[in-house]
Amino acid sequence: MIDKALFNRITDRIDSYREAMIDLQIGLCSHPAVGPENGGDGELQKAHYLEKRLAEMGFKHFQHYDARYERVSSKIRPNFFTTIDGRNKSRFIWIITHLDIVPPGEIKLWTRDPYCAYVKDGRIFGRGTEDNQQEMVASIFAAKALLDEGLTPANCIGLGFVADEETSGQKGLYHVLDVNKNLFGSDDLIIIPDSGNISGSLIEVAEKSMLWLSFKTTGKQCHASKPQLGNNAFVAASHLVAKLSALKKMFPKADHLYDPQSSTFEPTKKEPNVGNINTIPGEDIFYMDCRVLPDYKLEDVIKAIKSITMKIENKFKVQIEISPVHYLQAPPPTSPNAPVVLSLQKAIREVYGLKALPGGVGAGTLASYFRKKGFAAAVWSKTSQKAHQPDENCLIENILGNAKVFAYLFLQN
Repeated sequence: MIDKALFNRITDRIDSYREAMIDLQIGLCSHPAVGPENGGDGELQKAHYLEKRLAEMGFKHFQHYDARYERVSSKIRPNFFTTIDGRNKSRFIWIITHLDIVPPGEIKLWTRDPYCAYVKDGRIFGRGTEDNQQEMVASIFAAKALLDEGLTPANCIGLGFVADEETSGQKGLYHVLDVNKNLFGSDDLIIIPDSGNISGSLIEVAEKSMLWLSFKTTGKQCHASKPQLGNNAFVAASHLVAKLSALKKMFPKADHLYDPQSSTFEPTKKEPNVGNINTIPGEDIFYMDCRVLPDYKLEDVIKAIKSITMKIENKFKVQIEISPVHYLQAPPPTSPNAPVVLSLQKAIREVYGLKALPGGVGAGTLASYFRKKGFAAAVWSKTSQKAHQPDENCLIENILGNAKVFAYLFLQN
């Protein structure tokens, strides 16, 4: 049992950090951490800023597991951890958040500069404020509350800050798990606060398989006034996009554990083809995002896609090259009765008065990497669902409330 008076002191401390939380959010936003695959230069400046702020707050122990990467100017994708010793040195309560963010997209859709965070109507606006800085800040101040109270928790506390979550994860948590196989223990509680719902009633224990593909269609470029001399790659690719909708009927299973309940196959990004209106494009590139129920093998999905593609190639006399951008077959789910799930349920009930239930999602999180290695990770957040949107924002009350949930976890035996 957690002493009620002690927890009340901790929550009072967390409430007193409100302005400091806002200040840290604003500071983090001013250090854009977009990965090179999304047109940025990585996370190193943000990582340096965050580690400096953590040291100023009283965190003393830091470990680095940086990954070399030639596509960023620093040649480094940073991954670092800070820990607080507990009485039981063999068990950790981990909260892992990610440093990288997605690009802002169309700037004209933003009210203000996406990297100059500001407060309005109880919310902090700016790219990354919800994904994943809301929980990053909440976890930091939850741990700081214990430090400022002078407590030695029953278990050790670990906060992780990793790169490359928004793309492949290869230079982020995947790298960390590969280079230090003893960092995490089988009895540790591992929380990934990177997905959730508005009420905070969902604990994610399962994810769909994830498949990102690029489609490069090659025809023949020519003047638009004489299309018979060329072969319009854009037209062929457009027909392919329409035909790929058949995947929904080819893989029709539904599972009530997930939201949405079925597999999804969505064309998303498109590369520019020609720079002027009066040229028939000879090359066209688009991308597809597939979130597939674990019942299906991704290799079977790719076979079905290739079958559809071959028909388009034959009909339009083009060549279509399919390349995987991201391929992750979903690992087995975390048990709804795993200690991390039960501990989260208890903490959420104490802070928010909710009965949180286990479920599955289509989005990919860092938890899948842990599950693949045999760790029972759980994903939870009380969120406004504003991630990746123009004018992304988070509720300040969510930072405060979620910090209290994390603090309750840290206080459990």
